[in-house]
Amino acid sequence: MKKQPNINFGAAILFLIFSLLFFVLLFRFISIQITGEADGQVLAAKAQKKYEREKTIEARRGTIYDRNGEVIAEDTVSYKLVAILDESMKPGYVKDPDKTAKELSKAIDLEESEIYRILTKKTKDGETPFQVEFGKAGRDLPLKTKREIEDMKLPGITFITDSKRFYPNGVFASHLIGYVEKKKAETNKTDTVGMLGLEQSLNDILTGKDGKFSYESDIWGYLLPNGDERIKPAQNGKDVYLTIDKKIQTFLEDSMNKVDKEYKPKKMVAVVADAKTGDILAMGQRPSFHPKTKEGIEETWHNEVIENSYEPGSTMKIFTLAAAIEEGVFNPNEWFKSGSYKVTENSKAVRDHNQGRGWGPITYLEGVQRSSNVAFAKIVKEKLGYETYREYVTKFGFDDPTGIDLPNETGGNIVYEWPLEKVTTGFGQGSAITPIQQIQAATAIANDGKMMQPHVISKIVDSDKKEVVKETKPKVKANPISAETAKKTRDILETVVSSENGTGYKRYNIEGYEVAGKTGTAQIPDPNGGGYLTGHENFIFSFLGMAPKDDPELIIYVAVQQPDIDLNTNGAEPVSKIFTPVMKSSLQYLNIEPSKKLKIKSEQTPEVEGLTIEEAKAKLKKFGFEAIVLGKGNKVERQVPGNMYNLLEGERVILKTDGELTVPDMNGWSLRDVMKVAKLANLKLNTVGNGYVVKQNLKAGAALSEGDYLIVELEPPAQKYNEVEKEEGQDESEEVLD
Repeated sequence: MKKQPNINFGAAILFLIFSLLFFVLLFRFISIQITGEADGQVLAAKAQKKYEREKTIEARRGTIYDRNGEVIAEDTVSYKLVAILDESMKPGYVKDPDKTAKELSKAIDLEESEIYRILTKKTKDGETPFQVEFGKAGRDLPLKTKREIEDMKLPGITFITDSKRFYPNGVFASHLIGYVEKKKAETNKTDTVGMLGLEQSLNDILTGKDGKFSYESDIWGYLLPNGDERIKPAQNGKDVYLTIDKKIQTFLEDSMNKVDKEYKPKKMVAVVADAKTGDILAMGQRPSFHPKTKEGIEETWHNEVIENSYEPGSTMKIFTLAAAIEEGVFNPNEWFKSGSYKVTENSKAVRDHNQGRGWGPITYLEGVQRSSNVAFAKIVKEKLGYETYREYVTKFGFDDPTGIDLPNETGGNIVYEWPLEKVTTGFGQGSAITPIQQIQAATAIANDGKMMQPHVISKIVDSDKKEVVKETKPKVKANPISAETAKKTRDILETVVSSENGTGYKRYNIEGYEVAGKTGTAQIPDPNGGGYLTGHENFIFSFLGMAPKDDPELIIYVAVQQPDIDLNTNGAEPVSKIFTPVMKSSLQYLNIEPSKKLKIKSEQTPEVEGLTIEEAKAKLKKFGFEAIVLGKGNKVERQVPGNMYNLLEGERVILKTDGELTVPDMNGWSLRDVMKVAKLANLKLNTVGNGYVVKQNLKAGAALSEGDYLIVELEPPAQKYNEVEKEEGQDESEEVLD
C-alpha cells in the first residue's frame, strides 16, 4: 500500500510525457500537411528526387561535308571492349581466361598472350580488379566487330557504347579540317573538343547541346506505369559544308604524296582555287598528319598556307607586271641591258639569276619570260616609281590578312624603306607574304580585275530544322586593275609557259589547254644570320598559274622547299609534278573543254541538224570530218560541235538522233572527242591517265541514260611517250633558276 502512491505518481509522469510527445507529433504532422515543408525543405521535391530518374540524350557533333555533300568528318557510333573479372558477378564474369583470350585474339588486334595477361592481372594489393579494358585495340570498335565478339558468347565480355570522330579520307586537308580530342569537363562528363583547324575554330557551332529524358520510377528504378515522363530533345551540332572538292583534293594529296616520297622536301604547300569566286577547292601541305591517329602532328601544328609568310620569289613579278600594264608603262618590245643593275651608286647590284651574266640586250617581254630581276627592278624604279608601285602592293592586298574563314591567319611583311628594298619587293625578295595572299591577288588577274576574297566555308546548316543558317557569297575585295590589263597580263604570262625562252617551258604545258603563270625560286634566309642559304637545293621553288588562259576557271599555287635534288635536276621539277597533273585532272573533272588547237588544217563545221543520218554523214565527210552517231533514230536532232565551229581535219562530230541513245566504241579516241559525247548525252565524265582511250566502263552499243557515269582510261601512244621521255631527259640537264 505504501508503494501505491509512488506508482501512481510515476504513471502520471509518464502519461504527461507521452501526452506531450503526442501533441508535438500532432503539431508537426499538421504543420507539414499545411506547409509541405520539413526542416526548410520541400518534401514533394525530395520525393521527386528520390523516385525520379534522369537520362542524358547525347547531342551529335555536326558533320563536315565537301561542296558536293561528301563526308569529310562525322560522328559515328563505336564500342569499347570491357571484361568483368569480379567473381561476385556470377555468372557474368570471365570464368575461363584461356578460352576468352584465344577467342578474342581472332577479333581484335592483340596477341593471345597479351589478352591473357590483361585478363589475369592483379591490383597492387594482389586482388582481382572488378573490370579491365584492352587499350587501343579494344577502343573504337565498329559494329561488325562487336557482333562478331557477341556471337562468341564469352561470359564477362561486354561493351560500352561511345561515339568517335570519323575521318573517312585519312590525310586530307588535315591542317584545314583539324581534329578532335575527348576531354573531361568539370561535370565529369567527357566532351569532344576541336583541337586544330575548323574543328577548333567552329567548335561552338559543331558542338550540340545534350537533351534529357526524365521519368518517375519506384525505389528499384523501374518506370512507374502512370508516372510523368518529360523529354528535352538534344540539339545536334550544326553541319558545315566546305568549298573543298573531294575529287580535286584527292588529286592534290596523291600528287603531293608522290613528290614527298621522291624528293623528300622540308616543306610543301599547294592550293587550288576557283578563279571566279575565291572558293578554295583544295589545300594541302607536307608534313601533314592523320586526324585519327595524330601521326605526324608533332612535325608542324601550323597551316602553312595561311600562318606562314615568306619571300615569294618571282611569282611576285605577276603583280609588278600587272601594275606596269595598268599604268601604261610596260612596252613588251622595248629593249634593256640584262645582267646586273645598280639602283643607287652605293647599293648592292641587282643581278639576274644566271650569276649576273644576263642575256645581253633583250626586250622586256623576253625579260618576263626569262624572269629577269633586272627587268623588274627597272620597271619599279624607272617605269612605275616607288610611290606608285607601293600603292599597287596595297591594292593587291599584300599588307593585310585576306580574312579567309580559317583561324590564326597572318598578314604580309612588306619591307619598303630603302631604294634597294623597294626594287627587290618588285621581284619577290626582302618582303614576305603568305600563299593565300598570292591566291587572292591572282584572282584579280584571272577574274578580269576583280580580286575575290578566298573562303573555305560554303554554308552552315541546322540539321534538326533543315535550315541554312549561314551562307557565304562571293565577295569582291578590290579592283586593283582593269579587265583589259588582266587580259594583257595573262597573254604575257602564257608565253612564260609556251615560249622556248620561258622558265616554265615544257614543264607546265598541258595538252589542249593554255596555261598562264609564273615560276618562282625564292632564297631562304640563313637562320644563323648573315644573308641567305647557299646550295643548289636551298630554295623555295614555286609556280603560280591559271587555266584556261582566256577565261581561267582554276588558279593553283605550289611551293616546294628544299627538295632533295642533285645538280642535274631542276628545282622546278617537283613543283611541276604537282601543278601539272592536278591542273589537268581538275580541268577534265570539271568538264572544261580544251581550247588549244594544233597548227594543222582546220575547217568550220557544217550544219547537219535536221538532216537524215546518211545525208549528215555525207556532208561531214565532204569537209573531212568523221561522223559518230549516238542513237538508233534516222534524223539528226543535235550536233557537237555546232555549225561554224573550227575543227581539225579528221576530227569527230558527234550526232544525236531522234531515237534511243547508244554508247559508241571510243577506243583510240582523244579526250577532246570523249568530252563531246559527255556533253551531248549529259554524262558525268571521269578520266584515268593521259593520252587516248584504251578502256571504257560503258559497253559499246548499250543504251545511254542522262546522268550516267562515263569512265575512260587513257594511255599515251608508245612512240609519243618515248619522245616525251627523251625531251624531258634532255631538259633535266638544263639549269634554270629565276
